[in-house]
Amino acid sequence: MTTPLFRDDAYLRTCEAEVVGVNERGGIVLDRTVFYATGGGQPGDRGHLEYSDGSRTEIFTTVFDDNKTTIVHVPAENQPLPEPGTRVTAHVDWARRYRLMRVHTALHLLSVALPYPVTGGQIGDSEGRLDFDMGDETIDKEILLRTLTELAAGDHDVTTEWIMDGELDANPGLVKTMSVKPPRGSGRVRLVRIGADVDLQPCGGTHVSSTSEIGDLALGKTEKKGKQNRRVRIRLND
Repeated sequence: MTTPLFRDDAYLRTCEAEVVGVNERGGIVLDRTVFYATGGGQPGDRGHLEYSDGSRTEIFTTVFDDNKTTIVHVPAENQPLPEPGTRVTAHVDWARRYRLMRVHTALHLLSVALPYPVTGGQIGDSEGRLDFDMGDETIDKEILLRTLTELAAGDHDVTTEWIMDGELDANPGLVKTMSVKPPRGSGRVRLVRIGADVDLQPCGGTHVSSTSEIGDLALGKTEKKGKQNRRVRIRLND
């Protein structure tokens, strides 16, 4: 089992760790990590593992193993693999991670600005999108962008808290996503709260600590995806 340090502090860029093992596909398992593993529409982190002699292994992506408790660091091609027991310093690609955090938080605001069931989504390091079950409703892009801009500029704190599985079952309205279920398995569920009452929903991803860090946003292409679904894209303006 890997201790996911990013879950409590998304701003950690490095950590000391020990190599627990290397799986049959060459994936590297550490006892703890700052690397976010692919999930919930957010891609896994990239970066590198640094050894005591200054050499390194470049990490192309990070994923969960089948049991969902072990995080696997997938090396780029032709990279050296460490022996179990090796001490390493894990360095996340912070520039990319921080953009992902900004986009992910902005998508939470998008789900506030468009209060419809979410049928899918994807987070990128410059653009993200959500799919909404909107029926025949239309989108006024000017009003939508103004709403998103006001929410982001509101400097709302973004915090996390935990509830037990039974509490989530008793409050199904917290779950906005129809296709992606909240991460479970430990008996409790992580919630992400924006402001006092802007948004509250289950999420295991990484986010900025204030909406003001999102920066300027722009709307991308919106399109129909089936009879009722509408795909809405947003992007960072820098």
